[in-house]
Amino acid sequence: MPVIQKLDSNQGFSVDQKVIVDELRNAKDLNSLEIKNRNYEESYTSYNILRGSNTAILSTDLVGSQIILPDNTISFITGKIVAANEIGNAFYNAKIESCVNTDNVGASTVQGSMITVIKDSIPGGQTWDIEPFVGGGNNKFSYSTTRAGTTLSIRWLVYTEVINIEWL
Repeated sequence: MPVIQKLDSNQGFSVDQKVIVDELRNAKDLNSLEIKNRNYEESYTSYNILRGSNTAILSTDLVGSQIILPDNTISFITGKIVAANEIGNAFYNAKIESCVNTDNVGASTVQGSMITVIKDSIPGGQTWDIEPFVGGGNNKFSYSTTRAGTTLSIRWLVYTEVINIEWL
């Protein structure tokens, strides 16, 4: 069980002897980050990293976890995407902005998305695609990736900002 030490202005904050916030107020080694405004308890922002290879549902860890979207929320999700093949001669960089509504039983619906491609050096005859994914169960969000026209491995990385706002 992790040992949690209290905040100390000289030593920072640690979990199981690993520094999480140092004495200079730098946050380090966080799995995810959630920021709230105390005036709007029902709204918050979180940041996550999702990864995967080839044709997959991207996940936040090695067991396939996805981003959790609370019931009765509207979520603004921005994903910054990087993908590259295993030999490094093909590269894809884009940003996806999505709006996702989650109802009172956890069913999520993508209301709309916009993709901005920053760089695409995917060879002719190959198809790499990424799109928002809400089919992984109630209250879950991720991205679905596909690869076609090559046997080379494609690595996907997405850094997300998720803004959840209570929505009745």
